[in-house]
Amino acid sequence: MDTITGTAAGVPFTALPPERAAGGPAPLLVTWHMLSAPRTDAAFAAALPMTGVPAWRVHLGMPLSGARGPAGGFDAVFDLVRRDALLAFLAPVARQAAAEFPAALSALRHQLPVDDGPIAILGASLGGTVALRVLATGEIPVSAVALVNPAVRIRPAVEMTKEIAGKPYEWTAEAEEVARELDIAAGQFPGEPPLLLVSGEQDHPGLRADAAALTTALRARYAHPETVELVTVPDLAHPLAEEPGLEPAPQLPAAKAVDEILTQWFRPPSP
Repeated sequence: MDTITGTAAGVPFTALPPERAAGGPAPLLVTWHMLSAPRTDAAFAAALPMTGVPAWRVHLGMPLSGARGPAGGFDAVFDLVRRDALLAFLAPVARQAAAEFPAALSALRHQLPVDDGPIAILGASLGGTVALRVLATGEIPVSAVALVNPAVRIRPAVEMTKEIAGKPYEWTAEAEEVARELDIAAGQFPGEPPLLLVSGEQDHPGLRADAAALTTALRARYAHPETVELVTVPDLAHPLAEEPGLEPAPQLPAAKAVDEILTQWFRPPSP
């Protein structure tokens, strides 16, 4: 079966079917891409296809990206970052992506032959913020989680926009409050779904530190701490694809390593 593209409750998606159809509805794995390359659902699907996972892999497009990018393209995005990286760009994207997901999930269940059981979720960079935010609501049953170079806290993500903004970010009382809302460094979400953090050895130091802190916090809270894993990938920086990261491209070696780790994580154990 070919790749399927479409929209679900207004959210664009790229869906990859299971390699071997099981003859009935298959499990569902939903992803949110990063805002670095690959920065669209189609490009993210090419970077991390997870072909060996016996589930539908549905890659959702983030707000203000790809098909929903603002008129003016990168220049318009850069204007938002320069105006206020957190309040005008990062926070609205993360909030909207999480808020629109329940309706998108319902639409996906009607459009694709997926089962109605708990879903697996994956988020990269700011997509990791979204995955954690979805998890924190407790509204949608989740079977397993993976985060790749995630923004567990929003502050390092804001710091990463400094080059575009041309100056350090000015933290106001409102920005501080929004950062507290978005931060899930202590793992404050219901349940104990198995959780994998994949951290690039060359990723932003703040993101790496926060991934390690989340791992420690969850292992202290979980009844089965072994279900929380942190894997460091040598030679992996923050992006998973070459710029501009808008269209599907050949898989980079570092992305292939991440893809293999994720495939192993989401693949059910052999009977």
